[in-house]
Amino acid sequence: MRLSTFALRRLVACTLAVLPALCGATPTGPALERAALAVRAPDRAVLVGAALAGERIVAVGERGIVALSDDGAHHWRQASVPTSVTLTAVRFADAKQGWAVGHGGTVLASDDGGERWSRRLDGRQAAQAVLDAARAGGDARAVQEAERLLADGPDKPLLDLLLLGGQRLLVVGAYGLALASDDGGATWQSWMPRLPNPKGLHLYAARQRGQTLLLAGEQGLVLLSTDAGRSFRRVDTPYKGSFFSAELLGEQDIVLAGLRGTTLRSTDGGANWISVAVPIPASITATAIAPDGRLLAANQAGFVMALQGDHMVPLNTKPLPPLNGLLPRAGAPLLALTVQGAQRADTEPERSK
Repeated sequence: MRLSTFALRRLVACTLAVLPALCGATPTGPALERAALAVRAPDRAVLVGAALAGERIVAVGERGIVALSDDGAHHWRQASVPTSVTLTAVRFADAKQGWAVGHGGTVLASDDGGERWSRRLDGRQAAQAVLDAARAGGDARAVQEAERLLADGPDKPLLDLLLLGGQRLLVVGAYGLALASDDGGATWQSWMPRLPNPKGLHLYAARQRGQTLLLAGEQGLVLLSTDAGRSFRRVDTPYKGSFFSAELLGEQDIVLAGLRGTTLRSTDGGANWISVAVPIPASITATAIAPDGRLLAANQAGFVMALQGDHMVPLNTKPLPPLNGLLPRAGAPLLALTVQGAQRADTEPERSK
């Protein structure tokens, strides 16, 4: 059975044995209702993801910590958060409105640039939405699986989210969880019936470009929609390991990255794939598109890489701590989210010899 608290970044930390406290069995139920741990230096906590709310940096991580910086990552303060579960991803629609997701099926919303957050979903509500959809669909097996999810309690990690325009959002995570809201998180509908994922494989990454939506997960799972999420098809790839991140460089240009550095690219919507060479066989934990259009990738060995043709080129000569996320910023140094907090990534392209 897969660990009910499984999430990529936590697994990375446990594997490296750098965060033994996080690897312990902490009940998610109590953490859902407990305010975020107050810390003196939120930028030094284990941070997993970040986004820009206008000029403000909003970073999220372990124990419900949300760190804010209004001066380009020089100084940080902690936001008010009503939960202490690990937060895994954050996105902002503009300078004020944003959402974050995390363990325990948590979805948080902020309408003041990340200063204060309120809960919009938890694992119990998520499981109930899945059960309601299964019953409406009349699939006995889906109903049985949904009832099991509900009985298991709230410990259902959400790992990524998409802002689909206006108040519409999609959140995805463990056990194939996929829920959408058209009203900013006030109400939720399960998208699981429209996903060809009968085994309930974990979904790690969600991306959108135009009408194209891309979901990637464990055991080589890749799901693609070309009609804004109304329907999805499964895309075959030559790799059956986990994809921890993905990007849409164009509506037909897909890059997948994950376990042991495996990186694949398709320029025809998934019909054909090429392998992208990587300099280090370490798991790629995050990707991002830089302001200049380059695809950047971060790995467990602490290196930031850029895609050049059919290979990845390392941009930093000295490794950072194990990386969880990247935040590219126009006219400013790349910000790396690590197991030792937010760090400036001094990156220079490798010079030809």
